[in-house]
Amino acid sequence: MSANSFDARSTLQVGDESYEIFRLDKVEGSARLPYSLKVLLENLLRTEDGANITADHIRALGGWDSQAQPSQEIQFTPARVIMQDFTGVPCVVDLATMREAVKALGGDPAKVNPLSPAELVIDHSVIADKFGTHDAFSQNVELEYGRNKERYQFLRWGQTAFDDFKVVPPGTGIVHQVNIEHLARTVMVRGGQAYPDTLVGTDSHTTMVNGLGVLGWGVGGIEAEAAMLGQPVSMLIPRVVGFKLTGELKPGTTATDLVLTITEMLRKHGVVGKFVEFYGEGVAATSLANRATIGNMSPEFGSTAAIFPIDGETLNYLKLTGRSEQQVALVEAYAKEQGLWLDPAAEPDFSEKLELDLSTVVPSIAGPKRPQDRIVLANAAQQFALDVRNYVDTADEAGKESFPASDAPATSNGVPSNPVTVTAPDGSTYEIDHGAVTVAAITSCTNTSNPYVMVAAALVAKKAVEKGLTRKPWVKTTLAPGSKVVTDYFDKAGLTPYLDKVGFNLVGYGCTTCIGNSGPLPEEVSKAVNDHDLAVTSVLSGNRNFEGRINPDVKMNYLASPPLVVAYALAGSMKVDITTEALGTDTEGKPVFLKDIWPTEAEVNDVVANAIGEDMFNKSYQDVFAGDAQWQALPIPTGNTFEWDAESTYVRKPPYFEGMTMETTPVSDIEGARVLAKLGDSVTTDHISPAGAIKADTPAGQYLTEHGVARRDFNSYGSRRGNHEVMIRGTFANIRLRNQIAPGTEGGYTRDFTKDGSPVSFIYDASQNYQAAGTPLVILGGKEYGSGSSRDWAAKGTALLGVKAVITESYERIHRSNLIGMGVLPLQFPAGQSADSLGLTGEETFSITGVTELNEGTTPSTVKVTTDTGVEFDAVVRIDTPGEADYYRNGGIMQYVLRSLIRK
Repeated sequence: MSANSFDARSTLQVGDESYEIFRLDKVEGSARLPYSLKVLLENLLRTEDGANITADHIRALGGWDSQAQPSQEIQFTPARVIMQDFTGVPCVVDLATMREAVKALGGDPAKVNPLSPAELVIDHSVIADKFGTHDAFSQNVELEYGRNKERYQFLRWGQTAFDDFKVVPPGTGIVHQVNIEHLARTVMVRGGQAYPDTLVGTDSHTTMVNGLGVLGWGVGGIEAEAAMLGQPVSMLIPRVVGFKLTGELKPGTTATDLVLTITEMLRKHGVVGKFVEFYGEGVAATSLANRATIGNMSPEFGSTAAIFPIDGETLNYLKLTGRSEQQVALVEAYAKEQGLWLDPAAEPDFSEKLELDLSTVVPSIAGPKRPQDRIVLANAAQQFALDVRNYVDTADEAGKESFPASDAPATSNGVPSNPVTVTAPDGSTYEIDHGAVTVAAITSCTNTSNPYVMVAAALVAKKAVEKGLTRKPWVKTTLAPGSKVVTDYFDKAGLTPYLDKVGFNLVGYGCTTCIGNSGPLPEEVSKAVNDHDLAVTSVLSGNRNFEGRINPDVKMNYLASPPLVVAYALAGSMKVDITTEALGTDTEGKPVFLKDIWPTEAEVNDVVANAIGEDMFNKSYQDVFAGDAQWQALPIPTGNTFEWDAESTYVRKPPYFEGMTMETTPVSDIEGARVLAKLGDSVTTDHISPAGAIKADTPAGQYLTEHGVARRDFNSYGSRRGNHEVMIRGTFANIRLRNQIAPGTEGGYTRDFTKDGSPVSFIYDASQNYQAAGTPLVILGGKEYGSGSSRDWAAKGTALLGVKAVITESYERIHRSNLIGMGVLPLQFPAGQSADSLGLTGEETFSITGVTELNEGTTPSTVKVTTDTGVEFDAVVRIDTPGEADYYRNGGIMQYVLRSLIRK
């Protein structure tokens, strides 16, 4: 029950139903707040308990100073938690382990149970092994179940063992698309109360739901577990960036072009740790599908959230996707009653403002390795010619994340060239070179949730087939929609046969290529690429194109709209300027250009209007948690604690609570530490904890081989997140990682200073030697450390390798908090300084003093870092809130929650 200090408790009548609400207008200053902060304010009013959440917190939010730097801590209680299977499996593993730990410490294991609704969508496990055939989907699903049976049995057990925990089975869709199409409430109803739907999710693209007016963002699995167990999310009242939209998109431009433009603008502006909120007349002209596309890319800007207020477009989408009449009426009534309804003419109070005229957006792609590196489509071939030199030249500047040096390349028209003749299985031959598009994937919730760009892609395919075009023979083409609704409307519009004819057959309903599950390239293509060190490319309609993520054979990756993915599959090379050069020739030998097969806006809108209806969503989601016969036939154990299988290579009991007592151990300074890795800028969580393929000659591959797993059954790192033994060995194992302590290497290597001569060794092996010697470890990094996915194993693996502190120039939000959640100290170099400017090589021995001040209940702003070579500096302590300090004192967030549960 809320303390209700502001007498905000009231009643809202909608039709025949009455709901308890907490009125925002009872708090002075609430009317001028941005939409996102009004949602937070309601959250505080409803959960005010006089201890963690007080009247002073509510007044502080009501009196928000838009220009102040964040300093006021609040406790946000999300209404629900959403997960995908890669991050969800370790979450459920941790909860199962926590039950046993509670029992061992004399508590009640049943207390470890979600207190907020938690939903998990299995969407990250399907791999596009098979493609380009009518039965590719069924074959991939069969392979998926064969590889993941142990994980799926475990999740089915979790669905029966934990209350308020639901699982959407495989083959249904992508978590964020399922969320906006079915799971999101916009206004939540529970226990007779109506309140804004809010959430945290174990995937950074949870922000897609921001397009529906729902405030939520990605957190690490360890934070999500705490939220499931009733722990509020500790945060500082953020700065809110207002992003004004005016005008309308021009014909020929897509939501993808828009979001790549916004990503570039906001990355340049700097929005890490801030909320972004869209407003202005242009919002009303932006479809819900486009809003969701923009919200989805929030992690690529770096913002915590990227939200749109509720308006008529929100209601139309809720109706289309099958929400009940009462729910839609409640959303409208609640939003208008609480001042959450969009006023296109309003100018809310924002911390900072940007503006974009939608009519200035032009066709774009992004790459070759970061989403924010936008390239105007008309300049793409020219830019590729410049960028490819970074992947084939001998230049190898220290500290840059580049690819291994090769001999100086030959050139064709000034562009590096190394043509190779390939013989296909049918005996035909073709030639590939640097820039060959070897993967063209319509994938990812970012765009497959948007019917306008999906229909545009299908129409490009139709017009291409009618002209006699098809994909180039070296291009692996895949279609992986985010929900079954997509294939339903393709079928209804008669477009599926055309997609099939250009090679975009359905391969699965899941993330596939965007998460690194692109599957292998055809054997002959892979051999040519590796034998001749070709810098080949992928083009995907996703949100992530980090190096080493998409496919181990592919060095350069480009984000593009679905219709452009089809166009590049037809062209077959990034060297082709698809805006001016022919994509191929028609049946009469005449050149066919992109303009000849690009659909008009009217054509796209006509298909969307006539082929998509509410009945499709009702049919797809009518029994979404039941699963097919294959899912229902999985045998599962019973009981409220899990029966661990000692032989399992997928699900194992982790060591987090071994030796834990009810009393905390005082934190200590870090003495005599060695550097495990010295890394450059833009190190992502993919670099730290890869999700893709496991190589046989790595510690993880060796572990699996020793446990009787055949190489063909290795599966991916992501699929094995329930096994800490694999994941520790996979930490810092990305094939593109460049550890500056071990120059000339690429992958999970370091130098082992426990051995004479400091030989190069695997990072895992060196870590084991350091831990055996009792030597603590540190990581040195550059700017934007930990950007990318909200990958809890990037922090878990770091901690289990024995790393006690990470020192960087700056962090991405989620990874910094995950490190604290695992008991690792996040530090920053003094402003303007870096490892290189301080002369650090990574060969030093480090001491970090002043950490013990945390034992006194305060958090030091800096700690003293000294090395045996005489370098000394004050590192900034990035424990940003009192709540985070509590987690660190307890050794991590899970230990903090466990002790709290037992004391209740």
